Amino acid sequence: MPLGRSVPVRVKRRRPVLRVLFSLILLLVVLAAAAVLGAGLWLRHAMTAALPQLDGSLPLPGLSEPVTVRRDQHGVPHIDATNLDNLFEAQGYITAQDRLWEMDMARRVSAGEAAEVLGSRLVDHDRMQRVLQIRPTAERIVASLSPRDRRYFEDYARGVNAFIRENEGHLSPEFRLLMYSPKPWQPVDSALVMVGMMQMLDQHWDTKLERERVTARLGPTLAASLYPNGSWRDHPPTQVEPDLTAPNQIIPDVPLDESQSRVEDLLHLKDMVEGSRAACAGCTPGSNQWVVSGALTASGKPLLSNDMHLNHQIPNIWYELDLGAPGFHAAGVSIPGMPYIVAGHNEHIAWGFTALYADMQDLYVEQVNNQDQYRTVSPTGEVSWQPLEHDREVIHVRGGRDVSVDVARTVHGPIITPLVPHEKRAIALRWNIYDPKCGGDPLFDLDTAANWDDFRHAMSGWYAPSQNVVYSDDQGHIGYQAVGNIPMRPAGIASTTISDANHEWQGFIPFAQLPMAFDPANGILATANARITPDDYTIPITDGWADPYRNERIWKWLAGQVGANHKMTPADMLTLQTDVYSEVDQELAQRFAYAVDHASKTDSRLREAADLLRSWDGVVGTDSAPAAIIAAAKKSFWPMLLKPRIGDDWKLYEWFESGYALEQMVNHKPSEWLPPGYANWNDFLADVLRTGIHEERPLGDLKSWKYGTEHPVEVTHPLYSMLPWFKHWTGTGEQPQSGDTTTVKQVGHSFGPSQRFTMDWSNPDASTENIVMGESGDPLSPYYRDHWPYWYGGKTFALPFTSGAVAAQTTHTLRLTP
Repeated sequence: MPLGRSVPVRVKRRRPVLRVLFSLILLLVVLAAAAVLGAGLWLRHAMTAALPQLDGSLPLPGLSEPVTVRRDQHGVPHIDATNLDNLFEAQGYITAQDRLWEMDMARRVSAGEAAEVLGSRLVDHDRMQRVLQIRPTAERIVASLSPRDRRYFEDYARGVNAFIRENEGHLSPEFRLLMYSPKPWQPVDSALVMVGMMQMLDQHWDTKLERERVTARLGPTLAASLYPNGSWRDHPPTQVEPDLTAPNQIIPDVPLDESQSRVEDLLHLKDMVEGSRAACAGCTPGSNQWVVSGALTASGKPLLSNDMHLNHQIPNIWYELDLGAPGFHAAGVSIPGMPYIVAGHNEHIAWGFTALYADMQDLYVEQVNNQDQYRTVSPTGEVSWQPLEHDREVIHVRGGRDVSVDVARTVHGPIITPLVPHEKRAIALRWNIYDPKCGGDPLFDLDTAANWDDFRHAMSGWYAPSQNVVYSDDQGHIGYQAVGNIPMRPAGIASTTISDANHEWQGFIPFAQLPMAFDPANGILATANARITPDDYTIPITDGWADPYRNERIWKWLAGQVGANHKMTPADMLTLQTDVYSEVDQELAQRFAYAVDHASKTDSRLREAADLLRSWDGVVGTDSAPAAIIAAAKKSFWPMLLKPRIGDDWKLYEWFESGYALEQMVNHKPSEWLPPGYANWNDFLADVLRTGIHEERPLGDLKSWKYGTEHPVEVTHPLYSMLPWFKHWTGTGEQPQSGDTTTVKQVGHSFGPSQRFTMDWSNPDASTENIVMGESGDPLSPYYRDHWPYWYGGKTFALPFTSGAVAAQTTHTLRLTP
């Protein structure tokens, strides 16, 4: 007899549906992994197949005689030809070996044809390029080439096309990933690449719309503090002892029309335009350059250094080359897609560039009637109505419908209103490159110049982008020249849109009246995008010089070497190029520490920050906690100052000298700018510091905060970075970085020196040049990232020039035959 009640036994039921579902999921995971692995193996195979032939012999149709291509230990091609036609055809072929996909994308992005292969996300960008008339401008420039340059552009295109034809089955994997083939290269494609560089460095019309709205919200007197034009820290190369800049004048407050531009429209426009500009707040697409006379060097010969600051990209924006033929021998960096050497040296002269930041664009508000006409006023005051010109552009969109764009034009230029959706005014863009006087290509004359007079003759034909150029030669001379077709504006520069007839251009500033210097008594010339005009220079060039800090540091550092009786060497030039001391950051650190000491409300973290700041040496090093703290404070300053007054419009504030505007605010504590809710500037600055620290490092010990970890550098490939397993080994990954936007080594997350060059006339073969990553665009090439350890480690290497030096470093020899 059983004790207690019986317990039913539960039979465990099988669940075949779940088991099948689990099996299917497992199978899908395995298949997905196999697909990813297979795709990865395929991609590696495609990369291997695309590696170019570097040794032996290859036929190159179009050559009249063989061409020898020797690559040195860093993969830099040294091309020797018996005539110039063969030289430039070989340049096109060899550049395409390493950079064809980059070249193809450069012409597409410039022309507004990227959506055709990249899809609908690029439609807005393409629309902007079509409205800006980039392709018609490039076509006009090609038509304006001299017969000599037209011939060499065609030679270059013939070399590129020969490579495309011969390698159709194993072009670089980017073409196969995107499933398209490159079109034949034409001279206009080289011009498109050229205009793309002009756009990158001279396009600032969008800032005029942004400034117009910010000024409308603040009023002109208050807004003037945000937009300084020059500073007491400036050191123009044409003026040995600069005077202090006069204080800003008081501008009468006049009610301003805020226009119909909405903040969201302007922010979207900003995103589109900034795709071709610096990739970080405060970064200045520009550069550093200096030259010192032989009297100040250990060798007794001049030293010239140049590092151009641009967005990092893979492949690199520059391609190193050494080009030689009878009557032509130049080495340095070229732009993939264009013949010639852009910056570097030949047998007699060396040169380097920084952006001048001349104002090459104006925005005109046109009066348009209902008959598709716009109002014009002649120089004598006669009013007439002219018909708007129209062009229909069609954007082909991969996987989508074509997009039609109507481009309207006036005598000033294209109507850019379609780029700002809610803008009701008809706003026309005038840009110097639209002018028929802006044409041709001065680079061949520059590459073959033998002295200062030849150099200036070549530079007189340079129309865009506006540049500062430093010079040195084998005879011991040094010089500086501002270049570009800069509009002559008798009524002054308009910082916003123009609605009157008083601001028409009166041609361009004559070349002879542009700032220049030759063999200065102090033996030093330098620029870094800051003001280059002396105090008595009366012709307006720009209303937006860059912050003065890099330029000021360069002058002080070089003068310090002279004061110490130290004869400078190429190693000293590299030390300066990689310098990360910031005088202004150190000054701001002291000011914020003072504010905490005198603020009405503090806490232990603020006091800890103040103690770190007050003892800081100003070196923006990777392990620096004070550098991280001051960077956080600067980041929080503008939104905390501007948002209480203008709301989200504060996001529209950007200016070439915003750093100097911040310094002036912090040091002079203008009462009219003190935000509501604060008794004084010490309280406000302490709160700025508190907010910055909280947003960037809410927890953790401040002493262990490392600047480099918070502000890393990363260089990525635009396609491979989107693929699993490929991003890390095709890019750099995030690496701790020293320096900021105020140091000579100006850097951002994906921005910084795009190359470093020093010319030593005592030994041209010891002159140095390196780019960021490497010569090749193929990740499996040994020359894909072999420059990176030098760039990141603050080192460099020689670019051999003479035949013997090249032979000593030759690792590959390719013979191109007819």
